[in-house]
Amino acid sequence: MKISIITQPHSLQRYNTVGDWYTSRTTGQVHIHVSELGSWRYHLLVAVHELVEAFLCLHDGVAEEAVDKFDKEFVQRDTEPGDAPNSPYQKQHCIATGVERILAACLGVKWQEYEDALEKLIVEREREENERANSRQTVTRST
Repeated sequence: MKISIITQPHSLQRYNTVGDWYTSRTTGQVHIHVSELGSWRYHLLVAVHELVEAFLCLHDGVAEEAVDKFDKEFVQRDTEPGDAPNSPYQKQHCIATGVERILAACLGVKWQEYEDALEKLIVEREREENERANSRQTVTRST
């Protein structure tokens, strides 16, 4: 079994999320991408969350495609997609969050400060995407 965990700029995530997991169709390798957060502790927390969630989904037969589709279509801003009652991976996400919270306590990470750092990346990318969409509409209208 191969597991790859990397940190990368938030702009390189497949969609607006700070942690993402997927499996290689050819090798079966599990890839976990974590947005750059400036703290190895934050990186570890996100990576462990994604690792636990990915393997619980694989174990429980929750299709990766169903997770991705749900995440990409989720529009509610006051909660994470995995927390939603209709999420196909709610159980796996909640268990992963529990592990993440325990690890945060062990590392002395203040949960609210950590969540604020994650939210800041999400909000900034959303703003940038909206600005790009608005500027494209302006260009289209003026031509």
